[in-house]
Amino acid sequence: MNLQFILKVLGCGLILTGSSGYGFALAQRYKARLDALTQLRQMILLLKGQMIGVNAPLGEAFLAIGTRTKGDLSGLFRQAAERILASPGEPFPGIWRCCVGALGTDCALSSSDRHSLAAMAEHLGYLDRELQEQHLLLYLEELDSVIQELRRRKQDQCRLYGSMGILCGIFLVLLIC
Repeated sequence: MNLQFILKVLGCGLILTGSSGYGFALAQRYKARLDALTQLRQMILLLKGQMIGVNAPLGEAFLAIGTRTKGDLSGLFRQAAERILASPGEPFPGIWRCCVGALGTDCALSSSDRHSLAAMAEHLGYLDRELQEQHLLLYLEELDSVIQELRRRKQDQCRLYGSMGILCGIFLVLLIC
């Protein structure tokens, strides 16, 4: 066999494998975002219980949630709790925005998710318990609608990402050969 032919086949195989892998990685990221939002919803429910049911201060509530849960977002809640307890005079919305902004790129939340998460805390710590509960319930409704939409489109989107990765690889292989 010709060495040039072997290299061409090997290169085409690598291109096809790479583009397929990228498509499947996008599908996995979609699933990870859905999982992160579901975890966030659970954490906000716990926060509501801590603030309204137990009447815990923000720092203690965030620390309790950060230690009771696992995952990327538990670190966010622990970091916010540490900053609240370290600087009691600093306004909470500023602390929360800074902590949300410090989330790494490995976090599965999209930029719109991060923006709404940062805005969620605008009215926490200032209002009475009833208004804070209403604000948290409003955020939970928004989160529920996003989660429902992602779940509804999950199968189609994941299949699309995988198929497009494979098709782009085939297109590139045909273009090169």
